[in-house]
Amino acid sequence: MADASINFDALSYNSMRDDLVIPEYGRSIHQMVEHCLTIADKAERSKCAAAIVSVMGSVVPQEGEKEGADLKLWNQLHVMARYELDVDAPYPKPEPAEKDSAPAEMDYPNAQSRVGHFGKTTLDLIEAAKAMPEGEEKSILVVKLANLMKRHFLTWNRNTVEDAVIAEELKTKSGGALVLPEGTELESQADILRSVRKTSDALARPHKKKKRRR
Repeated sequence: MADASINFDALSYNSMRDDLVIPEYGRSIHQMVEHCLTIADKAERSKCAAAIVSVMGSVVPQEGEKEGADLKLWNQLHVMARYELDVDAPYPKPEPAEKDSAPAEMDYPNAQSRVGHFGKTTLDLIEAAKAMPEGEEKSILVVKLANLMKRHFLTWNRNTVEDAVIAEELKTKSGGALVLPEGTELESQADILRSVRKTSDALARPHKKKKRRR
């Protein structure tokens, strides 16, 4: 009887192999690229590269116009070849810096834009109110802003808050430019919380189709 034992030391596992540069093309195409790099004659190397690109296009279907898809395939071929492939190609070889360079830093909001539960929109409204000329219209807007701030506060905190606290917050965030008139009564906390609760319940309630009456 033949020896059915297996020499596990001779087996090759993917965990023992080099990582694939572009995994979706599989190890076979990566091995083709490595073989292409060993071809000494440039004309034969170029034919091999073109054949590999053709296989790549059949393995991973490309989207968009043909020219753009072909350019992407050739660029990916050079990436898999570590930009070491010297061939006659229909497109110039990409530079490694185009892929390896760090992306530009994102323009994140600075710390001054963080206004907690009041939201950035409230801060923008405060700035708009500060630019308004003094008068009845500005006074009405200041009261509306205070009510908006109180609503935001109770929406996120659900704690008791005195009108004096909201007035002080408005004054602080406006740099002292907006002052709530003394004696102003803002919306009651009970009304605000009742409205917030109704909105939350409506959002949480599953939408049901109305039955048609026959």
